[in-house]
Amino acid sequence: MSTYNTILLEKKNRIAFITINRPDVLNALNSEVMTELASLIAELDSDPEIAVSVLTGAGRAFAAGADIKEMESHSFVSMYMEDYFSKWDRFAAARKPVIAAVNGFALGGGCELAMMCDVIIASEKAKFGQPEIKLGVSPGMGGSQRLTKAVGKAKAMDLVLTGRMIDATEADRIGLVSRVVAADDLMTIATEAAEAIASYSIPVIMANKEMVSASLELPTTEGVRFERRLFQALFSTQDQKEGMNAFVSKRDADFRDK
Repeated sequence: MSTYNTILLEKKNRIAFITINRPDVLNALNSEVMTELASLIAELDSDPEIAVSVLTGAGRAFAAGADIKEMESHSFVSMYMEDYFSKWDRFAAARKPVIAAVNGFALGGGCELAMMCDVIIASEKAKFGQPEIKLGVSPGMGGSQRLTKAVGKAKAMDLVLTGRMIDATEADRIGLVSRVVAADDLMTIATEAAEAIASYSIPVIMANKEMVSASLELPTTEGVRFERRLFQALFSTQDQKEGMNAFVSKRDADFRDK
């Protein structure tokens, strides 16, 4: 496993705990964070000992946006030639689930990063927003697309065009987050969710994530067909046999990721 400068990593009980560790700048997402998270998620996808990850931020922010100081001097040509933000596509393409434990500010790129994750568990102190318009730009890490898919056009337009910040209660009401919990309970509940996921078969976890993710891209009929094929394919696994036999036998399943 690689050594990282901007993130912390702990592995425990088939769970990877990842912390963005730039609290002095509210975990602003610079190129190094992007590169390190993209690299790490690729490593975790191929790690047979990891079933799920939990991502959070150090201090009082999850991530309060992209690093503006790093971007300020860029031109269109430099942004275009570097394909700036493109490494986030690798993070978003993670095959294993990622739970965002949003402890504080998740603004701009931070909100976009949370939306790249599969489950968003928010502290009651969390704040969300896409304030890029205030800087003379727009979302650039997928915010206009994922936000609209999550909350609908009306709410997305409101947030993107006004740049306003919303609290966890409103984020929950509009469907942006999965759960809102007490601040002191955030990591406990995120860990419990991760433990529940990690108790299942890794290939089955990955298949379930894949079919839900596909629903955002496919027409309903084609999506149902895709779901059905994956469902059928899982009958070739040992874990399907074990899971169903355990259910019939009224015992706990012993999954082996096969």
